[in-house]
Amino acid sequence: MKKTTIFLLGTSFGLTMLDGAKAQKQIETPNILLIYLDDLGYGDMSAYGFSSLETPNMDKIANEGVRFVNGYATSATSTPSRYGLLTGIYPWRQSGVKILRGNDSMLIDKEQMTLARMLKQQGYRTGIVGKWHLGLGDDNSDLDWNAKLTASPNDLGFDYSYIMAATQDRVPTIYIRNGEVVNLNSENPIYVDYEKKIDGCVNVEDHPEKMIMHWSHGHNNSIVNGIPRIGYMKGGDEAIWDDYDLADNFLKEAENFILNNDNQDTPFFLFYAMHQPHVPRTPHPRFEGLSGMGPRGDAILEADWCIGDILKLLKEEGVLENTLIIFSSDNGPVLDDGYHDNAVEMLGDHKPFGDLRGGKYSLYEAGTRVPLLTYWKGITGPKVSEALVSQVDIFASLACLTGSSEKAIDSQNMLDVFLGRSDNGRKNLMIESQFNKAYRSEGWVLIPPHKGRNFLKKKGIETGISNEYQLYNIIKDPGQKLNLAKSKTKVLKKMINEYESLK
Repeated sequence: MKKTTIFLLGTSFGLTMLDGAKAQKQIETPNILLIYLDDLGYGDMSAYGFSSLETPNMDKIANEGVRFVNGYATSATSTPSRYGLLTGIYPWRQSGVKILRGNDSMLIDKEQMTLARMLKQQGYRTGIVGKWHLGLGDDNSDLDWNAKLTASPNDLGFDYSYIMAATQDRVPTIYIRNGEVVNLNSENPIYVDYEKKIDGCVNVEDHPEKMIMHWSHGHNNSIVNGIPRIGYMKGGDEAIWDDYDLADNFLKEAENFILNNDNQDTPFFLFYAMHQPHVPRTPHPRFEGLSGMGPRGDAILEADWCIGDILKLLKEEGVLENTLIIFSSDNGPVLDDGYHDNAVEMLGDHKPFGDLRGGKYSLYEAGTRVPLLTYWKGITGPKVSEALVSQVDIFASLACLTGSSEKAIDSQNMLDVFLGRSDNGRKNLMIESQFNKAYRSEGWVLIPPHKGRNFLKKKGIETGISNEYQLYNIIKDPGQKLNLAKSKTKVLKKMINEYESLK
């Protein structure tokens, strides 16, 4: 691995080159593995104490590293949280950052500094495997799936990319390697449309008998592999993925990226963006029934197994001690997100939301407070940290770790905190959901008035939207049961002023 020398000094972590006699431990620049799950809730892994599932490999990272109880995504939905993670910028600062369709153009400008580009400049070999959902192609051209894409992760600092275009429930249902569709047959071209039905495509309206999985809301367009999707797709039969092999295929690609390092002095950065437990939940048949709570629980166990296999590989290759692992989720949990899969009926005593209120799509805590773990064998933990941290801080923290001078407007250097050497986290944080915002300052959470629905009936989730101010003491009341806006007027005024200043 790259011979950049860093020193650990007792309770602080610094990049300043110091006299060797003062250093307690000398290390090499680490590989960086960012494991990012999709819709995994605060209570979905057993280490947080709310789960009836056993997730031993996630727990290994949690129990031997730093487990954050106040770790946040920037948004309660997928595309915005990924934007914040990769750019170090709050997603609400950029127009058009919303949940994207499968044929929307790439949100991040090709010239924008990203986490991958910054690490590549520092000598890292960079890769992404799994879910992308930040758009593809230029905004000034029609997206042509039958030619090399005009914009892809490879234009944002990733040396290698093997991704799905958006989400598993959206078309096109294809793998894309380095900007080109895998196994595309030019004689069977791909057509995608999100506005109107494509003549000749297999769809819910014309062929309901083709469904092997049934939709509950929103997923009533094309049917691919017996699963109804969002959007219409025709053609590309040879390129279409097998839903039940997604996890195995992405795992193989992630492990090949780790193994295929021609220059062993070059550290790697891998963004392993897993699709579980997002809908449609299609764990491999070998995991079917293992959780006792249906496909959602089985998908979480499948994800845990994949993580265990990655950890095993790192150990076998002798690089586990020199790999910083960051683990989190893009947003909070949702049970019924568009398919009838018994996620609600078979939940039992499992608590994916933990002791928090809300969930995916919500301004309440369960929308954005997610599992967040860091693990660097021999360096971090074991520690449970109450420091306030956000995924948006990963940019500045890894810049500090690798000696980069790059900065991002909303990213704060939390390297000491992420490595468990300090408890001095953020003082405040802005989060969002569906263009609405909430504000946390130390132990208080402010939700300003917003227009919209306060409850998503089909999804069973409170949005946090109200026409009145909401103020919660999040330390004493993590479930946000008692609105103190009318009794804590001084605190409310202070929070409003801070929120408006930051906004």
